[in-house]
Amino acid sequence: MNRLVLLAALSFGLSGPAFAQHVEHEAPPVTPAPKPPVAAEPKQPPAAQPKQPAVAPDDHQKHDTAPAAPVAEPHDGHVMDAAVPPPEAGNDIPPDAPADFAADQFFPKADMDRARGILDNEHGGTLQSKIMANLLEYQSQNGEDGYRWEGEAWFGGDLDRFVLKSEGEGSDDIEEAEVQALYSRAIGPYTDVQVGLRHDIEPNPSRTFLAFGVEALLPYWFEADAALFVGERGQVLGRLEGSYDFQLTQRLVLQPRAEINLAAKDDAATGVGSGLSDAELGLRLRYEIQREFAPYVGISWERSFGDTADYAHTAGERAETTSFVVGLRAWY
Repeated sequence: MNRLVLLAALSFGLSGPAFAQHVEHEAPPVTPAPKPPVAAEPKQPPAAQPKQPAVAPDDHQKHDTAPAAPVAEPHDGHVMDAAVPPPEAGNDIPPDAPADFAADQFFPKADMDRARGILDNEHGGTLQSKIMANLLEYQSQNGEDGYRWEGEAWFGGDLDRFVLKSEGEGSDDIEEAEVQALYSRAIGPYTDVQVGLRHDIEPNPSRTFLAFGVEALLPYWFEADAALFVGERGQVLGRLEGSYDFQLTQRLVLQPRAEINLAAKDDAATGVGSGLSDAELGLRLRYEIQREFAPYVGISWERSFGDTADYAHTAGERAETTSFVVGLRAWY
């Protein structure tokens, strides 16, 4: 029995390697293909951190110092300091205008200065003049004939001008007439201020005033004038005028017009009372044969108030009149 066991063990030990060799020849193990080598990524250098100034801790901070907060980068998503506003576009200081001219390097400077003077004169620096009769009319007042004029002439440039104004009225003789000599200065595209003298030729006795006025073209093309007159005897007068042109056609224009006069005190010698002294409302229709030449027809209503009306009654005049007018508006 023992011999049989020994023989079986020996036979098993000799047959193991042969069985293993048989299995290897039948199914050899599959070896996976080697992977290609991966290129190593270059190492990024660490971001440079701003250096913090070294501060020597005092005796109280040597053993009790909190760690410093990390410094945020300006572009890592954190909000910038609100105390420093970002620059606004368009607020840079403009460069200085050039003081020299390139043409002076090639041509005599005296010739170029003369040429630049001609250019400035032709583009706004030239002197001009105008004579205009705004009202030049015949008036029919309840069967009585009368006339009236209002006009001005000026000479100067775009900003500074010398202005002469005149207006008056009468029937057989001149009843009222005044002349103003003014210096006019433009303070805006549509506004002029004026200062000068006004002299009343009629009524007698004559009066002389310092004159201060404003002429303006208001929105929607309303023309407005305001003036203050300070007399040699302490009289103070005021005047407001306004008009508007309704362009009915290319040549037909309807113009309503208003004027009021005021006085600070009575002047019995000239028949002017204090307060609202008189007012005029008019409506005139003109036909512009040319812009410079336009006949017109219309109606005018005038009335005196207060003490001025009393002075008119005392002189045998009417305090209120309505006139049919025929006239000419022209300028050159």
